[in-house]
Formats: sequence, C-alpha cells, structure tokens
Amino acid sequence: MTEEMSPAERYAASRRRATETATALGQFRELYEFGLDPFQIEACQALEAGSGVLVAAPTGSGKTVIGEFAVHLALAEGRKCFYTTPIKALSNQKYNDLAKRYGAEKVGLLTGDNSVNGDAPVIVMTTEVLRNMLYAGSSALDGLGYVVMDEVHYLSDRFRGAVWEEVIIHLPPSVTLVSLSATVSNAEEFGDWLDTVRGDTKVIVSEHRPVPLWQHVLAGRRMYDLFEEKTGPTEPQGRREVNAELVRLARMENQRTYHPRAKRGKEADRERERRARSRIWTPSRAEVIDRLDSEGLLPAITFIFSRAGCEAAVQQCLNVGLRLNNDEARSAVRAIVEERTRAIPDEDLHVLGYFEWLEGLERGIAAHHAGMLPAFKEVVEELFLKGLVKAVFATETLALGINMPARSVVLEKLVKWNGEMHADITPGEYTQLTGRAGRRGIDVEGHAVVLWQRGFDPGAVAGLAGTRTYPLRSSFKPSYNMAVNLVGQFGRHRSRELLETSFAQFQADRSVVGIARQVQRNEEGLDGYRESMTCHLGDFDEYMRLRRELKEREQELSRQGAVERRAAASDALEKLKPGDIIHVPAGKYAGLALVLEPGIPGRAAGDHHPRGGEYHDGPRPLVLTAERQVKRLAQIDFPVPVEALDRMRIPKSFNPRSPQSRRDLASAMRSKAGSAGWTGPARHRKQRSAAAEDTEISRLRTAIRAHPCHGCEDREDHARWAERYQRLRRDTQQLERRIEGRTNTIARTFDRVCAVLSELDYLEGDQVTADGRRLARLYGELDLLASECLREGVWDGLNPAELAACASALVFESRQADDAMTPRLPTGQARNALGEMVRIWGRLDALEEDHRINQTEGVGQREPDLGFAWPAYRWASGHTLDSVLTDADMPAGDFVRWCKQLIDVLGQIGEAAPEGSPVRRNSRRAMDGLLRGVVAYSSVG
Repeated sequence: MTEEMSPAERYAASRRRATETATALGQFRELYEFGLDPFQIEACQALEAGSGVLVAAPTGSGKTVIGEFAVHLALAEGRKCFYTTPIKALSNQKYNDLAKRYGAEKVGLLTGDNSVNGDAPVIVMTTEVLRNMLYAGSSALDGLGYVVMDEVHYLSDRFRGAVWEEVIIHLPPSVTLVSLSATVSNAEEFGDWLDTVRGDTKVIVSEHRPVPLWQHVLAGRRMYDLFEEKTGPTEPQGRREVNAELVRLARMENQRTYHPRAKRGKEADRERERRARSRIWTPSRAEVIDRLDSEGLLPAITFIFSRAGCEAAVQQCLNVGLRLNNDEARSAVRAIVEERTRAIPDEDLHVLGYFEWLEGLERGIAAHHAGMLPAFKEVVEELFLKGLVKAVFATETLALGINMPARSVVLEKLVKWNGEMHADITPGEYTQLTGRAGRRGIDVEGHAVVLWQRGFDPGAVAGLAGTRTYPLRSSFKPSYNMAVNLVGQFGRHRSRELLETSFAQFQADRSVVGIARQVQRNEEGLDGYRESMTCHLGDFDEYMRLRRELKEREQELSRQGAVERRAAASDALEKLKPGDIIHVPAGKYAGLALVLEPGIPGRAAGDHHPRGGEYHDGPRPLVLTAERQVKRLAQIDFPVPVEALDRMRIPKSFNPRSPQSRRDLASAMRSKAGSAGWTGPARHRKQRSAAAEDTEISRLRTAIRAHPCHGCEDREDHARWAERYQRLRRDTQQLERRIEGRTNTIARTFDRVCAVLSELDYLEGDQVTADGRRLARLYGELDLLASECLREGVWDGLNPAELAACASALVFESRQADDAMTPRLPTGQARNALGEMVRIWGRLDALEEDHRINQTEGVGQREPDLGFAWPAYRWASGHTLDSVLTDADMPAGDFVRWCKQLIDVLGQIGEAAPEGSPVRRNSRRAMDGLLRGVVAYSSVG
C-alpha cells in the first residue's frame, strides 16, 4: 500500500495532471481505456513537438496508436491526415476503425476499388493512391498536415516497394511523416535517411512484446519447451539454452536415420523402432488442434505455405469430426455468415464452395489465403476476432498487418516456396509470423509452436527464434511513368538530384565496404571449391562445361517435344467418333470413357453449340465416364495422343440426364472393353526420343565420355564441388558489378530510361510531349507497353469484352511459369490485338537491351502474360461465374483479385485515351461488365 501524499505532493500531482490534460496527448489518452506504453508516449510527444517519427516495434505492440494520434492532431489543428497502408484489406480495416472512433463524416477511403467520402479530413488509402495524387498535383493535397505510412517496411518489396520511397521523397516539406514499421535491424539507418530527406525525424525502437511469447516444439503426443533456463552461482538471473531433451531426441533420430544398426535381430530392431516412433512423430493437423484445445491454447493460427494445404487442413479436421464450437456458437456463426453473404446470388454459392466453407466455420475451423473470395476472408477475420472461429489455417499473407491476433501460432514447416525455390524462412519471417501469438489485454502469454519434422534441428529453430535480424533493403528503381512525371514537374537535372536522395542510393553509398568484404570471403571460398573439384586426370572445369551444354540442349529439346506432343494429342482428338471407347490419360476424369460427341472440330469461330455456349479452341469431346458421369473434357486432359480401344453403338434412347440410362450404357461400355481384352490404361506407342537423334547431343555425349575426367572414381564428388563453385562465382561476379556501378546508380538508370523515352518521342529534352503526358497517367507495371498500344491504335476496333481481354495481359502474372502451357485466347480481333501487343513488347524489349535496361533488376517491361485473357473476355461478356471459373481452373479469390486489378488498369486506359475515342468509351463499358457478381461485392462495411 502506497504512503499517503503530503498536501504539497498532492498539489504538485494535480498541477502535473492539469498540465498534461491541456496537451493534445493528454486529451488523446482519455480516449483509451488502457494506458500507453513508454515507446508510444515517446513517439506521440515527438509528434506533438513537431518532429516526424519512425517507430519500429513488434507485431501486436500497438504501433497504430501513434498513427491514430497523428489523426487526432490533424483534426485538432484543422488540417488533413492521410493514413496509408500497403494492401486494400488493411485500408478497409483501418477505415472501419477510424470511422467508429471519429464518425463516418470525418473519415474517407480511397483504394482503387472503393471511393468513400473523398473530401473528408481523414482519408485512409493505399500507398499507390497517394503516389498517384502527388504526381497529378491533386487538390486533395491542400491542407495536408500528416501522412501515416503503416507497415513502411514494405519498401523492401521488390514489386511494389518503390512506391513508398516515391511518396517519402515527393511529399511537401510541410507534411509530417509518421512511419510505422515491424522490428528491423537497421532502423537507425532508415531513420538517418528520413532525417536527410524529410528533416527532423525521431527514431523510436521497441523490442518489448506486451504479451510474452513462449516457444514450443510439438513432437508426437508431447509439447516440449524450445528453451530451458540454466541457473548457477555465476548466472543468478538464468541463461536460456536449447532444451537438452530436444537435442537428444534429434540426435537419436539422426542416428536411426543415417546410421542403422547392423542386423542383430529383426525383432529387436522393430521393437526399438516402435518405441522411438511412439515418442516422436509429426502429429496430424487435427491432432495438433485437438492438443492445443486440451491445453487451452486456442484460438490458433497454423501457417501453411500453400493454399491447397490450408484447404486440405480444414477438410482433414472435418473428416475426423473435430468440433470446436457448441450449439450456441454454431447458431451465432450461421447468423453472421448469412448476413454477410446475403448479396451473393444463390447460383454462385455452390461454385464458391459456400456450404463446405460454412460447415467448417460452424465447427470453428477455417482457411485464410489469397485464393479465397475477399468476402469469405473478411467473414473468417470477423468470426476469429469474435472467438467463433478457433482454428485458422493460413498462408503467410495473413501476417502482413491483418488484425487477427491469436493465443497460439503453429508453424508446420520452416521451409517455403519463394517463387523460385524452396528456401528456409528467415529470422525476420519467423518473427513476423509468430508475432501474431498473444492477444493484448486478453492473454497473459502467447505461444509459438513448431511441429517436429524428419531431420528436425532444435538449434536452427532456436536461432530463428532468438535472432532479430530483419534488415530493411530498398527496392527503388526508376520507371517510365516515374520518369515522365518527374521530368514534367522538375526537369531532368532536378529529377536526377531527387533520385539521388532515394534510400536505395543512400544504402548503396554506405554498403560498398560490406560488399567488398563479402567478395573477399567469396574468393576464399572459391579457392577451397576449386581445390576440391580438381581432378588428377584432367581439366574438370572443361568437363563440367560439356555437361552443362548437354543439359541445356536436352532441356531445349524437351520443351520442343512438349509442343509436338500437344499437337499430336490435338490431332488424335479430332479423329474421335461417337461410340469410340477411349482411356482418358489425365485429369479429374482419367480412366475408361465413351465418346458421345467428338468435340467440335471444323466449326467457324464464334459458332454456338446447339446445347448452348460458345465453341472453344481445339476439340473438347463429350464423354460418359466409367463412373457414369457425362462430362465435356478439355485438351489439358489429353497430354498424349489417345486412340479408340474399341467401338460400340450408342442407343438412340440414351438420355444423358437419366441416371438409369447412364448406368446401363456405362455397364455396357465396361463389358465391351473387357471383352476386347482391355485391362488397364492404354499403352501409347513409344516415340523415339528427339534427343537420341540430335547430332549436337550425340557430339556432346561422345565428348563427355572421351574426356579424361569421365573415368575418375570421384567424378560425381568433384561435380558437386564444381556446381558450388559455379554458383558462388556467379554470386561473386554480381557483387563485383555492384561495386563497379555503385556511384550514381539510380541516376544512371534514370538516364537510360529517359534515353528510351526520348527515342520514342515521349520526351524532348526537358519537355514532356503529348504522348508523354498520356504515359504519365498510366501507372501499371507495363506502363510503356500500354502507352504504345494506345498510340498505335491497337485497341481501337475492339468491343468492351475484347478490350478487357487485351488489358488483362498488362496486369496478370501466372503464379507458376509454365512455358509448355498455351493459354486459350478469344478469337477474331482480340486475338489479333493480343498478338500485336506481344510484337510491340518485343520491339520495346530490344530497345531496352540496346539501352542496357535490365528487367531482372526491376526496370523495364516484362513480357505480357495472356493467361487471364480468356476468363476476362468471358466474364466481361456476361458468362456465369460457374462456367468462367470451371474454364479458367482458378480459385475465386484469385479471379476476383485479377478482375479488380484489371478494372484499375482499364480506368487508367480510359483516362489516358483521347477524348471521344472508342477506347475511352469501351474501357468504361468493360469496367461495368467486369464489376458485377462476386467482383462487385463491397469489402467495406
């Protein structure tokens, strides 16, 4: 119990409270039921004193309170505040939060998808919207006092990070910048740059988690602590070490896996194996959730680095009958879901997987990933926050600022696909993911659980958990749109000076010493690798060159062979006749099938099938499967040519809609195939490999066999060292090029970009031409390609759906590059226009190469991707969601996301097109055609 204060002390305390209440911070603190943490108070005081701030703190620590204080200051001062976020979902969430606190009349939203109350004093927006405002000189910037950049560490993003730096550089000096970041290891460096370009900036770093985080490993039935406290006479405070029992278990498994005992009794070996397995194994997803539930550690988010894995996890839990909700909670879930999805037409619910999704929600289980319909994701987030969903299986995109804190976070694996290869997650990623664990004001502690896997290394996990290295690296590169906007506002010389103030150049100037040290270390490693790959029989480097040439030639022939196989498969399909019994080699309906209709070869483009619907490219036979299903197949189901196994008559009375009729005919088909001696998949004629007939491959194989090193006993061991040598040498050469080109790197790239623009007549010295002013309104990744298409009238003769198909190539990027897949395209003028777009891109690509503009460094025009043209065309033409998604083989969430990005770029094209042109008119119609059904569902509520 505290001692009673004297009258003088009570008077002094009263004066302090009165003084504090008189400040904006004092008034702001009255709005919150909880007290502010020291780092929040320090940041708010700096803002009130007129400084900008950079706040780096862990996920869930309450950084956004500082952004909300900037909103409070702006309203108190009669000025504006823009609150920017990296993704639309975060903007929507923040808009709802601020509208509840300050009233809907004072808060607006601008995301590209939505425009709500755009004249409000507080506007939440995506960072791209603010960048576009700055370049356009928007009047909305008048009276702007504060800009909050939430999740500012996004500037490391190699695709979109440059936008953050553009905004920071171009904001008027009178604007106070509030930068909120995850914990980064070079916050001071970033703060130094902000101080340079924005003026007085206070850096506040907090590594304190408001809710302590405990680290665990779940192996079999037992949950182990990852760390244990060591105490001793010299260490009274205790010292954290990796749990010795985990280390011992890992060692046992390693010995059992890689050093099996000699055979001294099979029964003894089996018994030892049984005992070991009874202690350590990777528990199933349902077992994990059940264990967490019994330990009182729900709600939990399990991170699975795969969309399909998230959906499969939910299904696995449902299959074993897992239920986390009682009847009351189930009723509450159903009521919320039905309310939130009321706008979705009944006919779309089935194709969206609504009923399966609802069953999981009612049981308290859900997935969360980018492939889901945005409305479905928002319902999952709402139910999770209300405690009605207790287990969520999510991809790592959930960790990017979405407000879904949990009591526990589970990591299934510590390896993920990064777009190019399977790579270990970084300490920064581990911190970001596990940062979701522990709900402030609810949980006393949070829990991070890593699942035991074969080859588990407790020391490596401890390294991830104990490391706080998450450096912020600039991804800033000049673009064509940026160049014309800068030159138009400032001229070339001033623009170069502005770009030299970027964080990218700031880091480049500071980092050369570290790069040089890395080159030195690499060269020492190269010496060791060279020694290990040295062969006493000959020049192993020369031998490896021959092997690489052989591999490259075989891959080239393989790609050619894939194209030829598709052509042969298409030819074989065209020869099928009704009554042919075939074996479908691949796809969902692989197996025995009877051809009902052969597919539609020889029809004119745009003809319609008597049963409704357009004809598609290539044969698409209608078949009756052995499982009594009538399905129209696609060419993707026939990766190899197919031949009729036998023939049979299809009765005139056959009715494909009658289950009895389908059952009788399928039975007759199976009997016919059996009597013909068919017992399994058709064996296709073995084709002579192209590689076997290729003279270059024969020459290389002969040279390899004749090389002295080919006979070395340690040849493959040398080869492994040689591969490591080559990889390290490539890395070293890249580092050396970075050192050589360090000085004025950003400005040099800008000069090259301007040279391309000058050659294409977008710039004339310091002047932006009329064509350049059009380019200034196109902000997409393929800005220059879009501008060239407008200039050359490529899209002038297209109807709205055809224009949507062509514009989709400017935004879409396939998740997995597959050179062997040929996308389906609309026919007629749209196909011609898409071909012309690829031709123009080829010309631009050659021009960029002449000017040494490198796409791999994030500058230049990537090849347009035609993979979304057919779905965009069909959706804009009014086809149903079911038919479009089935045809596109694409999750609903991806489809909606690409449609919304397509709508954005069509809006830009319409604005940039000449007044009264058909493209301007049709772009608006195309947007209207796309903005319907699932695409039109508002995500603001």
